[in-house]
Amino acid sequence: MKRTDFIRYLLGKGCVFVREGAKHSLYFNSQTKRFSTIPRHNEINAFLARKICRDLGIPEITKK
Repeated sequence: MKRTDFIRYLLGKGCVFVREGAKHSLYFNSQTKRFSTIPRHNEINAFLARKICRDLGIPEITKK
């Protein structure tokens, strides 16, 4: 999945951007008070996307 599509999904679920790191971006879910890092790669594989969703406490993304 494209990184931009995944970030759009996170923002739609109430997550907010916190800061940029050297190779990752940090996002925070204010409802669950959880953080997760998103790597700055063009593609994010499905396994990693599911793990990030679990870390943030949001529903896992499904394929369209």
